[in-house]
Amino acid sequence: VPFRVLDRSGKMRGAPRDAMVADASTEANRGSNFGLLRAMDNLGAVCGIVTSIMLFPLLGYRTLFLLAAAPSLISASLVLALIKERKTERIYRGFSLRDLDANFRLFLLLSSVFAVGNFSYSFLLKYASRLWLKEPEQVLLGQVLYLLFTVVASLMSLPFGRAADRLGRKPILALAYGLFALMCLGFSYANSMSIALVLFVLYGLHRAAIEPVQKTLVSELSPARYRASTLGAFQMITGLASLPASVIAGLLWKSIAPGAPFTLSLLLTASSLALLTLVREKNRA
Repeated sequence: VPFRVLDRSGKMRGAPRDAMVADASTEANRGSNFGLLRAMDNLGAVCGIVTSIMLFPLLGYRTLFLLAAAPSLISASLVLALIKERKTERIYRGFSLRDLDANFRLFLLLSSVFAVGNFSYSFLLKYASRLWLKEPEQVLLGQVLYLLFTVVASLMSLPFGRAADRLGRKPILALAYGLFALMCLGFSYANSMSIALVLFVLYGLHRAAIEPVQKTLVSELSPARYRASTLGAFQMITGLASLPASVIAGLLWKSIAPGAPFTLSLLLTASSLALLTLVREKNRA
């Protein structure tokens, strides 16, 4: 559990991996490359979900966890053996937020505001299960819905990444915020499972749009020398901002109504979208 919490607070693998992708990309294909990365990541999650559903009745938790260690060990071996870094003579001398300009700090602020309203998808599963009256099938329903939005995110990450290269980063990020706002608005009034299925598709589209373009923007707005540090700092700060999100959502759920967390998220998303209009995107050919 401590390692999982530490990973969530800064994504150990995220910053170095994303910096490698950013360094190996150009302005013309950086969004596409991050989209491909997220597509493969989500595809791996889809395979993991399907494998777990199929093998859990036969193997149980412990053996599944043991099997899950194998892909990580193989991946670590491939990174050490095959990935070549760019050689540089620069010596790293530390990093602070003073190294970032006001434009990036504004982007960091709006991303943190959005993160406070971006509660765990477990609330979406919990809300959808309220629309399903048969108690024994609720666990299976949760797996199906999780699989649904992960498949959508896997299929659409690359197209959204390509769109960010062609149309610009800000329009796609604004679209991602808009999709999340529509989902929150829909869950506030959802009263049937068919509507919930559509909303989970919207959530998958949101994830597919926001993850590639967000990393693309961070890597382009940050100084090249501090790219990995900036990506790590961005993930840490937004990760810390998202920690109270689910606690706040739970308190609103219990004290006011199950739809209250979605109303708060809608307001915070609108605030982030308004701040996004002030961010200056890097000039691109």
